[in-house]
Parts: sequence; C-alpha cells; structure tokens
Amino acid sequence: MPSSWEIDIEEVEYLRHGERALMARMFKPRGNGPFPAIVEVHGGAWNLMDRTADDPVNIPLAKSGVVVAALDFRMPPIASYPASMADINYGIRWVKAHAAGFSSRADAVGLMGSSSGGHQAMLAGMRPRDPRYTALSLPAGSPAVDASVGCVVMLWPVIDPLGRYRFVRKLKDAGKPYPDFVDLLVKMHDRYWRDEETMAEGNPALALQRGERVDLPPALCVQGTSDVVHPRVDLDLFVENYRKAGGRLDLAMFEGEAEAFIIRRPGSEAATRAIGRIVEFVHQTLEKE
Repeated sequence: MPSSWEIDIEEVEYLRHGERALMARMFKPRGNGPFPAIVEVHGGAWNLMDRTADDPVNIPLAKSGVVVAALDFRMPPIASYPASMADINYGIRWVKAHAAGFSSRADAVGLMGSSSGGHQAMLAGMRPRDPRYTALSLPAGSPAVDASVGCVVMLWPVIDPLGRYRFVRKLKDAGKPYPDFVDLLVKMHDRYWRDEETMAEGNPALALQRGERVDLPPALCVQGTSDVVHPRVDLDLFVENYRKAGGRLDLAMFEGEAEAFIIRRPGSEAATRAIGRIVEFVHQTLEKE
C-alpha cells in the first residue's frame, strides 16, 4: 500500500431535520481499500465553526489511507445538548451503513474531535447506546448497525465541561483583567448546556467518577503543555480514571504548544509530529487482518 494516497473530497448530506440539511465532508482515498474510517467532530465551544474547521488534520489523515467523515451537527441557537449527540450518533451509524460504498468496513470505524468536539467524540464513544443519543433512526432497510467505535482520538478536549466552566467562571468573577477567552467561553457553555447539572451529566470525566457503565474504546489524547483553555488537571484525572476502569488511553503532550496548535500552525514541527501520532494510532487500532 502506498504511504500517501491521492484523495477526493466530497460534500454529502447525511441527515435532514425538516428543511435543514446536515452535511458530511467526506475525504476518500482513491483505492479499493478497505480503509479504516474516522467520523470527525469539529470544535468551537459547542456553538461555533463547521465541518471544514479541522481540515489541517483530516486531509493528512485521509492521505495516509483513512476515510474521514467530518460532520456538521445541530448547535445553538438551533438546539442545545443533547441534540448534537443524537446527530453524531446517527453520523457514526450512517458511516457504518454506507461503509462499503466508501471503500471502508463497518467494523473499522473510529471517532476524532477537537476541543468541544473532543468532548463529544469521547462521550459518543463511551455511550453509543444511550437512548437520547440513538433517538434518530436510519432509513428503513438500512443495515443493523450500532454507534460503537473502534477508537477515539481527542485533540485538546474539554473533557470535563463542568470543571472548565467553573474554571472560567472563577476567572470572570475575580474581575478584570482576565484572558480574552473567558467571556466567550462562559457564554458558549451557557448556550449549549443551560445549567451546571447538565454539564455534570453529559460529562466523560464525571461519568467515570460516578462509576457509570460505559464503553472504553482505545483512546489517544493530543494536547500542548501550554494550553490554558483546556485545564490540565481535568485531563490528568480523566486519563487516570480511564486507565483504572480498564481502558487504553495514550497521552501525547507537546511541550510549549498552546490550544489548537495543529490547526493554527499546520506544517510546524509539532503539528507534523502530532499528526504522525494520530495516523499511527488510527491505523494500529482500526486496521483489520
């Protein structure tokens, strides 16, 4: 197999809510496959950006021989939690149902997401059968597939939404001067989650602390050591508890890098190394004999 594939990029409607179409940006290697597949969930504090946001990661991943489906999903003001989780769960099942047409396999599908997308990817991977998330049915006659996945890749995730909310609220309540991101993040949390009780419920970190019965797919987390937007203490506790629960979680920390370093500085030495880790992990966990 070649180390770098030519790829085609196509926009496909994967789901419709009334008159509103939700699109998947499909990155497809040119070849017979079968290729592993990744369903990708963009960041933007649950409220912002779209399926094109993580192209700097999705393109090189696809060129390594991976089908990537980067999803749009409902966000505020259209809908708050758990609407996006229902769309993402549906998107996973949609990719599985159409896997053969994408030169992939239904048993070789994983998840990837950045920031709030990393949170949603991990939550979807842990709760593939949650009835709120499985509320949308595939069309009649579709293959019988579920939303379980073979791996999850998190890029600087908001792994504990309640912990992050309280972190930025504390900065705000202390008064100015505080970092520019504080006001935006408080507003975005409030729009998507509505209240702290919901932030605690839809929370991968607290789900583990509660002893919730969840799936534990192999996971990779990529983050910079200078990331001040995604509290390290929350991540370290999640990693510890995920491993204690019996899951594999590889942690790839990049010295001196801030949040979204791959997206902000594509082609940098750190971004290149991080993408190499992602590519290696995805192929290792999803490729079948």
